[in-house]
Amino acid sequence: MHTKSHIDIIATFLFLCIATLGISSVYSATSEFGVFSLFEGRSGKQMMFLGIAIFIGLVFLLLNSNFFELFSWPIYGAIMLLLVAVLFVGSDINGARSWIKIGSFSLQPAEFAKYGTAFAVSSLLSTIGFSFYKKADVLKLIVVILLPMALIVLQGDTGSALVFASFILVFYREGLSPLLLVLGISIIAIFVLTLVYGSLIFSVAMIVLLGVVFAFTYTNKKILLPSILIVVLTILLSLSVQFLFDNVLQDHQKKRIQVTLNLIEDNQGAGYNVNQSKIAIGSGGWSGKGFLNGSHTKGDFIPEQTTDFIFCTIGEEGGWLLSSGTILLFVLLILRLYHMANRAKKKYKRVFIFSLASILFFHLTINVGMTIGIMPVIGIPLPFISYGGSSVLSFTVFMFTALKMDASRDEDLTSEF
Repeated sequence: MHTKSHIDIIATFLFLCIATLGISSVYSATSEFGVFSLFEGRSGKQMMFLGIAIFIGLVFLLLNSNFFELFSWPIYGAIMLLLVAVLFVGSDINGARSWIKIGSFSLQPAEFAKYGTAFAVSSLLSTIGFSFYKKADVLKLIVVILLPMALIVLQGDTGSALVFASFILVFYREGLSPLLLVLGISIIAIFVLTLVYGSLIFSVAMIVLLGVVFAFTYTNKKILLPSILIVVLTILLSLSVQFLFDNVLQDHQKKRIQVTLNLIEDNQGAGYNVNQSKIAIGSGGWSGKGFLNGSHTKGDFIPEQTTDFIFCTIGEEGGWLLSSGTILLFVLLILRLYHMANRAKKKYKRVFIFSLASILFFHLTINVGMTIGIMPVIGIPLPFISYGGSSVLSFTVFMFTALKMDASRDEDLTSEF
């Protein structure tokens, strides 16, 4: 049909390469030496989930190009209702009440919440007259983002809630002041420095810094007063970070952060997964031990190896070459999505496609980062690769929706840039 000729071949090819790598990695992580069972166990289920998702995606390609724009809010609302339902009928798995059991299948609405939120964000940002300088518009945007985050945090799945921070990249692309990005980076820096040195030392350092600023600018009152205000706010933020860390975070969350920042060494406790992951990846060397030959993988030393830590299987069996190749595939896909977003003729479609690119970037950075020990373990999957029906379904459908929007770009007669 007409739209098929417009499907982006490069993005589709990159997606299929990554998905195929995912099936082979899950198979390798779960298979036994000398036993061929690709269509059984978790690898078989992964293929089934991927097949179902691709079928749904192909159906999406047949829909009218305006379907998603018209049903953005119903889709968002339906997924929010699922997040609420989890709180009442959900099942506890790995300490989080995030799953709804349907027979032998468990559905995790939090994975679909990113997809649904992308629709709502796209609809809001593409509304005629929307502006980041209008308080009412910004408030609506904050509510749309915070609602799923809050519901997911209530489920005990803080990691999945943090993924919604990736929408800040979308907002920046659509006109948000870069000062807010600088503010976000500054808050992260204050958080880390407070945990490393303590709020007392950090506060003293800020007061000393203020003294230095005063010594050079005491004749310029325009600089002095804002400097005092910034230092006071920074100290208050540092004190709140210490309070939140000591009184709000759970013990296992504290230890994961402390291990990541090298504040403690707990290779048999909170740092066990990361330590074993680094051993596995390091043992892979340049070219790896070969497919199905990962001794650490086969020894089942790493919990959650088919989900959160699937990248260490790639590193052990494929070495630096396959690890780098995997990251390169993701980077190329993200760049291709960015290109697709930029050539969209409607703002709605541009925002949606760029939302997918931003979420993929966040997942890739955090997931790979935590397997090599430079990011805290927050339990989010590597898209298209980690085992999990909800993850595979949501990301694949997300991908095909973006492909559909890009394929129908010639039908959009007006440009809304």
